[in-house]
Amino acid sequence: MSRRSSRSSTMDQGEFILECKAAYLSMFDSIKEKIESQDSLLEALQQTGRNPSVKVLKKYWTNDTDELSFDDFVDICRKEPVTTSDDLMKAFRKIDINGDGYISLEELHKILTSKGEKKSKSEVKTMIDEVDENRDGRLDYKEEPVLRYSEFCKMVMSTTEESKKMQRKMMERKEKKKKQEIERRGDVSGSQVSVRSTASSVKNDLPRPSPRVKKDKSRQSSVSRSHKLDEPKNLREWTHTKSKGSFFMEDGSLICHQYDFNLPDDSKIWITMQPQKASRGMDSNPVDTSVFILRDRPDEDGNLLVAFTEHRDGRGKYGVSCDLSAGKYYIMPYTTGCRFKSRKSESEKEAKLVSQDKGGKYVITKAFRKVLEDIFDYSDLDGNGFMSRKEFNLFNIRTSGEEVADEEWQVVEDRIDLEDGEITKAGFLQLNELEAEDSEGDTEDLWTTLVSMGYNKQLIMDQACPFQLDVYTEDCDDAELDVVRVDSYPTYPGDLSFDDIISKSFIKHGEISRVKGMKDLCMYTYKNDGWASLVLDNKSHTRVRVELDCSRSENVISNHDSLQRTLRVDPGSTLIAYHLMPEDEDRDWQVKCTETIR
Repeated sequence: MSRRSSRSSTMDQGEFILECKAAYLSMFDSIKEKIESQDSLLEALQQTGRNPSVKVLKKYWTNDTDELSFDDFVDICRKEPVTTSDDLMKAFRKIDINGDGYISLEELHKILTSKGEKKSKSEVKTMIDEVDENRDGRLDYKEEPVLRYSEFCKMVMSTTEESKKMQRKMMERKEKKKKQEIERRGDVSGSQVSVRSTASSVKNDLPRPSPRVKKDKSRQSSVSRSHKLDEPKNLREWTHTKSKGSFFMEDGSLICHQYDFNLPDDSKIWITMQPQKASRGMDSNPVDTSVFILRDRPDEDGNLLVAFTEHRDGRGKYGVSCDLSAGKYYIMPYTTGCRFKSRKSESEKEAKLVSQDKGGKYVITKAFRKVLEDIFDYSDLDGNGFMSRKEFNLFNIRTSGEEVADEEWQVVEDRIDLEDGEITKAGFLQLNELEAEDSEGDTEDLWTTLVSMGYNKQLIMDQACPFQLDVYTEDCDDAELDVVRVDSYPTYPGDLSFDDIISKSFIKHGEISRVKGMKDLCMYTYKNDGWASLVLDNKSHTRVRVELDCSRSENVISNHDSLQRTLRVDPGSTLIAYHLMPEDEDRDWQVKCTETIR
């Protein structure tokens, strides 16, 4: 048998399935959930002791892969071997970068932060100290290669096995607890429960403070990587309403789906929002997607904002819980713009949308068909598998700027078969095929649709970000969530812009610091689980020019191209100067800002 033979071939199949299940549930709440990215596939495989190469990952996560099920994951685990001692030995020798026969702290830190779960230098040093008998900070495999390496290897393999045991124990304990809860309720239907391994808990739930620079007079804000979303324990008993939506970048401005929320009865609510990865979207960290809840009219203190999402989990889902009185509210999606910006340039090469078959008929290409299927799914806002007239109308407003008139809808009904008055995915594809045929292969209108939906000339979605919005109500069974527009943010009562409302909320929840040399100019630093925002508040009667320098911040990206900019703040106004968030989600990050009056 090969030294790299899969462990599944040497263990009982039932035991193998349980091991896969425990690893899967260390990342997901249920085995019914799907793996939706290559990074998630890598992390899930690492939970089982496998460390696949990029080449291996691409074999299972191709350009056509949208998602993988638990059964797919099990099948991959059957085919791919677990990491062995021999594999570790080869890797151990490779990381001796300078070839001096020693593995230093710097060399080991480099290899342990190049892929997989990132480790800090202090963690790496702890690993070295456990093996390094002479305490010189280096591992020597020249003088005693077998003995010293065997200790290092034993430690790594032991850590993996202990993690698997912990996954199993936590899975069994939580499933037992869930079963007891079901029996108490008299509920005969079971469900999967969320399980976190020791490794995942360390990564997602424990803050690691960033190092501070001593004697630094700039504003500093250290942000941990702690992500924990505390959803209500009895959420399954609440009434659930959901909708899809998207952010779009149009001429440098952000527009998005916006919602009315009608609540007939007082109720506690729980709202979550998270990005949805496009099958042909950019391969990057998820775009931050948060929600602001506004009243339809100001309260007695003149406030419109009720609450907004501040806390998130490790997969980019933001959530907020609050008590609402019966009434009408606006639910406004928001993104900072740190990861979602205007395209810098467009590729000259253009993907082919239409071809001719043997009979000379114009047909859409396979790649274009796949994108149209995705567009249909994003436009099917209620997720029922069909596009209603209202959903088609919102799609048409987005792509042509016009509503669907009765005579135009009649044309749709005449040309394709509807199901219960709604467009099927097959019918939507047929409409586009008919358009290609009617235009005799001219793709100008087809490209108008694609560009409006955020795609570039290579059919990659880079100017749109789909999201999922979920609203739960505890004490109200007939709340209504209604998509009312796809547009830029409106002006609210009192001539308040959406930026004004956001600025006030960040000031209320942020930390204040006075700008040197200006008695009536303050800067507020607001931080949550995903980003930090800097807001300038000018209470003076004169316009102020302020230069902000955030270039010494660590591991950050911003909503602006430069971390140094000069701003003019009008008298009696507030201004969001920067949004900042980690460039690498797996590393600590720190905000440092210096202000200078000009």
